[in-house]
Amino acid sequence: MKTLGIDIGSSSVKVSLLDVESGRCVASSTNPSQEMPIDAPQSGWAEQDPEMWWRYAVEGIRSIAAAGHSMQEVRAVGITYQMHGLVCVDSYGAPLRKAIIWCDSRAVGIGAEALEAVGRDFCLEHALNSPGNFTASKLAWVKRNEPDVFARIDKFMLPGDYIAYKLSGEVSTTCSGLSEQILWDFKEERRADFVADHYGIPHAMIPDAGVSIGVGGHTDKATEDALGIPAGTPISYRAGDQPNNAFSLNVMEAGEIAATGGTSGVVYGVVDTPEADPKSRVNTFVHVNHTAQNPRYGILLCINGTGILNSWVRRHIVQQTVDYAEMNRLAEQAPAGCDGLSMLPFGNGAERMLENRCIGAAVEGIDFNRHTTAHLLRAAQEGIAFSFRYGIDIMRSLGLKPDVIRAGRANLFLSPLFRRTLATLTGARIELFDTDGALGAARGAALGAGLYRSREEAFASLTRLEVVEPAAADREALEEAYARWKQVLETKIGI
Repeated sequence: MKTLGIDIGSSSVKVSLLDVESGRCVASSTNPSQEMPIDAPQSGWAEQDPEMWWRYAVEGIRSIAAAGHSMQEVRAVGITYQMHGLVCVDSYGAPLRKAIIWCDSRAVGIGAEALEAVGRDFCLEHALNSPGNFTASKLAWVKRNEPDVFARIDKFMLPGDYIAYKLSGEVSTTCSGLSEQILWDFKEERRADFVADHYGIPHAMIPDAGVSIGVGGHTDKATEDALGIPAGTPISYRAGDQPNNAFSLNVMEAGEIAATGGTSGVVYGVVDTPEADPKSRVNTFVHVNHTAQNPRYGILLCINGTGILNSWVRRHIVQQTVDYAEMNRLAEQAPAGCDGLSMLPFGNGAERMLENRCIGAAVEGIDFNRHTTAHLLRAAQEGIAFSFRYGIDIMRSLGLKPDVIRAGRANLFLSPLFRRTLATLTGARIELFDTDGALGAARGAALGAGLYRSREEAFASLTRLEVVEPAAADREALEEAYARWKQVLETKIGI
């Protein structure tokens, strides 16, 4: 008995096949071999063709089948996807334009206008966020700038909703999906029609919403004919990439945190009380296991300039002469706190955590007589860890009390120095696991379809690879270094 997980990223589409009984991934495929293109017709825009996502999902499923894994064994399908994207389709389900994806910033001004027009306090009380650059604001941009396209829209969807539609012929979304579109009223526990009404979005354009973990549709005969997945197979899990990353790591209860450290860094923490950050430095969404009776909300912190600093250092400081593992070993040669050297990692555009300021990266306190390459390498990793600590402190003000941070052992979390530094700064134990988004979606599909009877059964096979405890010996030096770093940062942003 198998389940299938489909992960629609912005660079690739990954498909994984889960053996339900053993909990193991038995096959996976990532397409294309090179990164998918992102079109930028104007500065600040980012678009992708939804049909491209579907084409690579099909290729992934067929390549797994060609390797000897029959799709007839698939008993449920789960989908995870890049958040906040906008897919507009006509009454035949055909895309009317390329999708406006998560990193497109064209609707920022429209969202700012809506915040003032609807009322800042009302928005924060009901939506917990500014309308910002979320999906509803992107659709408002289409209405304002492409009225002919808007007039032909039958439904608008998130990227994962579109893939579910292609598999089933049924249009739907989830409550978690509505929240990431800024179309969820947290106070009233229902769709936020006040946002749609302000933007002039007809309610009929909004798909009906169901749960993330549970049956939201079934595959159709066309899918069976094309891919071999039996018609009527439940599509029983759907979540955006960051809620899904948390689910993949079994982060579903208040106080639990999931983190990633790729080009950008993300911290996603679960709380049971809806609270808004008055400055919208972090965003709150409905988590995958939320119910009205047992509320669960995900607070999302995104830091643009994290892993990209480490890769910049490799290219330009060590001239790509060593790999990341050797960089980590060299960094260990410098002491905690780097003898007064600090780095700000904010060189990858505006930072929401800093109230959308674009302050640039910086190296502070360098001493030509004392500091070496090792100091620079360590200062980069410490600076990234300091940015995580700064953001987690914002999350603490909203009720999050982290004791454990869970992450996949990948990217920045491959560095023992980074892991130890982050654990020490936050006082939280870091647990590393062997999982990914597509496998998490497959596991969610099994849980949502009832193939696993409980959360405990679903995650019984999740492999914990390592536990990292705070390092008491480094705490004083790191706290002093963090205080210096924070002072430099807050001077730059005028606090």
